[in-house]
Amino acid sequence: MPSRIQNILAEHGTIVFPGVYDTLSALVAEQAGFQLAFVSGYAVSATLIGEPDLGLLTQTEVIDRARQISRVVSIPIIVDADTGYGNASNVARTINDLIDAGAAGCFLEDQVWPKRCGHMLGKQVIARDEFLEKIAAAVDTRGDRDFFIVARTDALACIGLEEALTRAEASRAAGADATFVEAPSSIDELTIIGKRAPEPTVANMVEQGKTPALGREQLAALGFKLIVYPVAGLYASAHALTTTYKHLRETGTTSGVTGQLLSFKQFNDLIGAYQPNPLISRREPDT
Repeated sequence: MPSRIQNILAEHGTIVFPGVYDTLSALVAEQAGFQLAFVSGYAVSATLIGEPDLGLLTQTEVIDRARQISRVVSIPIIVDADTGYGNASNVARTINDLIDAGAAGCFLEDQVWPKRCGHMLGKQVIARDEFLEKIAAAVDTRGDRDFFIVARTDALACIGLEEALTRAEASRAAGADATFVEAPSSIDELTIIGKRAPEPTVANMVEQGKTPALGREQLAALGFKLIVYPVAGLYASAHALTTTYKHLRETGTTSGVTGQLLSFKQFNDLIGAYQPNPLISRREPDT
């Protein structure tokens, strides 16, 4: 039986979706009309522990955040599971816990732990066979449950494009539902990946990151089906906070920036304050 995310892809072909990092950002994404969202490890690391994406988040912290988000939105949530937090046995536990938390899928990567943001320097990857063991463990643990597994490889920066594509092909053959070659640095590399990586494949659009920023139509034409903007919301929020707090500190009032703020009523509408029972009515019952 197809997963929720496979059904969305079958209906829409190419999907653009945002990164979220807490329940509020997930609610905003859902109300904006997105069909799914991604829990970004980079963004959760920044907002939960105030640290960069250098493998400092724990498995428990990520799963707890996934559970909190999945409880308040009805759209499918894909979670950044990093390396699975250990070997194949750890991956199995991570997958079970994510499914129990209500997540609809995860990204699982081949970096050496502690990992780092895919657009940073200094990455290392594990052996191909070890990565495939992790993918196989994830697939076996998932079984026939509704959970979408994205195999991410960072081998492009560490070894080269051919090895990255080989890992993508092998992970898809091992049962992963989608492939993700991280951080191509040119349109030529994007073109090759879009053509040769097994579909559906991910394009990761990090503003001012290593990968050229292309629009939905361009990426779809190259063959990409899942287009994620993992940190756009985080950067927008940080900019808004920086601007508003700076103005407040310098002037002693928010007068002059209130046009950039949601109103009291708008915010309460967003979080469901006027619903009879927000905790019950926010989510539609599972079918």
